[in-house]
Amino acid sequence: MGRASGTEPTTEPVRRRLVLLRHAKAEPPSELPDEKRPLALRGRDQAVKVGAALVAAGLVPDAVLVSGAVRTRQTWDLARKHLGEPPVAFTDDLLGAMPRGVLALVRGLDPATRTVLVIGHEPAMAGTAELLAGPGSEDGALAQVRVGVPTATYSVLESDLDWSDWDRKSARLREVTRPA
Repeated sequence: MGRASGTEPTTEPVRRRLVLLRHAKAEPPSELPDEKRPLALRGRDQAVKVGAALVAAGLVPDAVLVSGAVRTRQTWDLARKHLGEPPVAFTDDLLGAMPRGVLALVRGLDPATRTVLVIGHEPAMAGTAELLAGPGSEDGALAQVRVGVPTATYSVLESDLDWSDWDRKSARLREVTRPA
């Protein structure tokens, strides 16, 4: 039997969203190695607010990549109370990563994944957002990532491309948000 409308089905492009989050406020540098610095009390509060803000914005991740540093792990542990239990990969590849290193991790994501949260460090989080921001990006958000982002701030990028095709200027930077 044929279709009543006589038209072929159209395939809607699949929108993929990348949320790049700088970890919440950490304790100041001390005798501890940098990757062992925990969150400050203020940072703990920030992390909880980030989780709630992501839910309110409809940005619940299907997958999460988290730097192996203590402060990024703690940020995730506090934020996830609002975000459920998506698959999480902890990776030291985000420690000291440059934007191209973060992009390499993104390009290796499962194509079925729609929304990914990456919790990392500066300058990589802002630098990755700037690297990926292409036509249609929000001007104010682009200006912010060019100077860097404060702790507990996330950038949202969108593209219809498969993760493996993400590259320089291939996404739209939609927003940069720091929950109150």
